[in-house]
Amino acid sequence: MSATAGTDTGESMNPAPLPMINPVRPYAWGSRTAIAALQGREPSGAPEAELWMGAHPAAPSLLETPSGQASLVDLIAADPETMLGSAVTDAFGPRLPFLLKILAADRPLSLQVHPSPEQARAGYDREERAGVPLDAAERNYRDPYAKPELICALEPFEALCGFREPVEAAALLDGLGVPELAPVVKLLAGGGLRAAVGEALTLPEEERGPLVTRVVEACARVPELAWAAELARHHPGDPGVVIALCMNRVRLAPGEAMYVPAGQPHSYLRGVGVEIMGASDNVLRGGLTGKHIDIPELLRILSAEPGEPALVSPSRPDPSSGEEVYLTPACEFRLSRVRLDGRAVLSASGPRVVLGTAGEVRVRGTDGAALEVPPGRSVFVPAAAGTITLDGAGTVFVAAVGGEARGGFRA
Repeated sequence: MSATAGTDTGESMNPAPLPMINPVRPYAWGSRTAIAALQGREPSGAPEAELWMGAHPAAPSLLETPSGQASLVDLIAADPETMLGSAVTDAFGPRLPFLLKILAADRPLSLQVHPSPEQARAGYDREERAGVPLDAAERNYRDPYAKPELICALEPFEALCGFREPVEAAALLDGLGVPELAPVVKLLAGGGLRAAVGEALTLPEEERGPLVTRVVEACARVPELAWAAELARHHPGDPGVVIALCMNRVRLAPGEAMYVPAGQPHSYLRGVGVEIMGASDNVLRGGLTGKHIDIPELLRILSAEPGEPALVSPSRPDPSSGEEVYLTPACEFRLSRVRLDGRAVLSASGPRVVLGTAGEVRVRGTDGAALEVPPGRSVFVPAAAGTITLDGAGTVFVAAVGGEARGGFRA
């Protein structure tokens, strides 16, 4: 195990909750103020798109241990039994299977889909056999893991997710009065969503700009479609704008959440939320981005079934705990919210991350020591810590491994 700040690598891990030091990811689409405002600090002056809380190898959190700061990746590798517990380690190996984030978008993210576990493993193995470097721009599968995700709004949040009914999408595009859209409209009217997506995304380069310009001009004349013109302002000439018009537009109020399963197309447009996902980098992009796009692989992974987005309202499986759980089918994660005015006892197995988003809340382990969790800060609770107590007045989100809600972990 490698560690920082003088951590004693031969010492057993402390099973008590530990403060986290979390990296900020400076992607260009990020807000310059939202994460700093949540944390009560001065903005850095650069975009701050995501605050990562977890053990993703690209940017792991540090934990403040009694011996100094150490990477959560290294601590898990040194003592997975204490940090993750045997059930999680048996199911997922010595890795934290979820990544918790605060996501703050001022501009639209790419139009994208994520693979299923089987697709991720097959794609990763295929590119490994082909010798594609892990850091190559054209690499689609950087790990063998799925990436389901859930976004819960902290403030009004806008997104695109899933496809409208094909006939509805055909009528919308036809109503724009852009003759060049006729092939896409015809395919949609016949129910051919996947073929229509392929038609739009594989237009010859010389035809894309003029088509998107005419689509945007038409959208600008329709107030409820002004958002599509905004997409094109950030991504001129990108046919992903046409695909976006075929998708469901979603508006989440604070506390509302949306689950995104494998294969479902989506793009987050604007807002701040708590996001939890499988700890993976596997993204197939279809547009609204300057990054690598692989249209054939996207179409293979894409779920072209229309349907409403999976909006998730919090429920209380155990009213005595005070937890409101955002239940999903994901085995990698489980997200809950605790709105506290007093005290709550949370008994759970497996590792947890407690993230403060409002007020003043303290986390206590079985040793009775209290850790403050102010807004925008978090605490890692090793599996061996067992039951924790929250007290104070405020709101925290608790991330855990998903099988816990169903009586056992599975991968």
